[in-house]
Amino acid sequence: MRITTKVTNGKWKEYTLSNDSGISMNVLNYGGIITKIMVPDQKGNIENVVLGYRDYRDYQSDPHYFGAIIGRVAGRIQGASFKVENRTYPLSANNGKNHLHGGPNGFHQVIWDTVPFQTQDAIGLKLTYKSVDGEAGYPGNLEMMITYTLNNKNQLSLDYAATCDQTTPLTLTNHSYFNLSGNLKNTIQDHHVTIASSRFAELNEDLIPTGKLVDVDETPFDFRNSGLVLGTGFNSTFMQNRIVGNGYDHYFIFDNKLAEAVATLEDPISGRVMSVKTDQPGMVMYTSNAMDTEWTLQEGPSRKYLGICFETQASPASLHHQGFPSVIVKSGEKYEKQTVFSFKLKH
Repeated sequence: MRITTKVTNGKWKEYTLSNDSGISMNVLNYGGIITKIMVPDQKGNIENVVLGYRDYRDYQSDPHYFGAIIGRVAGRIQGASFKVENRTYPLSANNGKNHLHGGPNGFHQVIWDTVPFQTQDAIGLKLTYKSVDGEAGYPGNLEMMITYTLNNKNQLSLDYAATCDQTTPLTLTNHSYFNLSGNLKNTIQDHHVTIASSRFAELNEDLIPTGKLVDVDETPFDFRNSGLVLGTGFNSTFMQNRIVGNGYDHYFIFDNKLAEAVATLEDPISGRVMSVKTDQPGMVMYTSNAMDTEWTLQEGPSRKYLGICFETQASPASLHHQGFPSVIVKSGEKYEKQTVFSFKLKH
């Protein structure tokens, strides 16, 4: 195992964490962005399985949030405002009339303090940042530490820890786009997904939850049991697929199976399999439906359906609707969450 560091884009630091099994990941102190994850396929070819820019300056104006830490609140806040303890807080509207992913100056655009570390069987990076009271419109001074850990079992753990001196909405996530074909050889159309979820949040045309939770039975959202190939939803006439640009951009509430993987992603050609375990109550699955061709990625031009995000989190819909996992963290309360991405090969 080893950790190396280099300076990129003038002043940013990029860390490379490598385990003993051929897996490595690259992380910037800017936005905590995961720029690359290298994973072997069935033939031993070690290739990149996440989306990232060829020119790192593009991360400063990135509309896709590639690989970044998202907060204070991941997802869309309806009407760019919320109410906490009888006070209304207005936020910047950076997605139509709504507030998306912490606003235009969210955690994806800050320089995090970084400290690499190594233990007997793991290597990692601790990222810390203090978000001051009123930053981006949110209340309270928020102290955060996010830890990326890569071990020799080919597990990438993301641990989130935070406290705030006022009650505030908070749900952090990572916005990596995965493509297990390796080096973006193919789209994710033929990737196979399972999700332990019986309900998802219905969206309106502004991609805001209506407040209704829909049963996945007999829909292209039923990823339980044997799962589905993603192309099923891309080619579906089901209105919830069409409303987001023919794909998925929906919040799934997990069934109570936290001892098991809540989701898996598999590419049948490369044989790569990724499983997701988390103590978060749900996740947004986004299949890059809105991605156009104007960006230059490490392996070529961007395009639709090039990656899939598993944004494990609570739901900002809880700020305006009942029945959704809450994003409110009380003053002084410890916020502690974990998501683990595990890589293996199909037998």
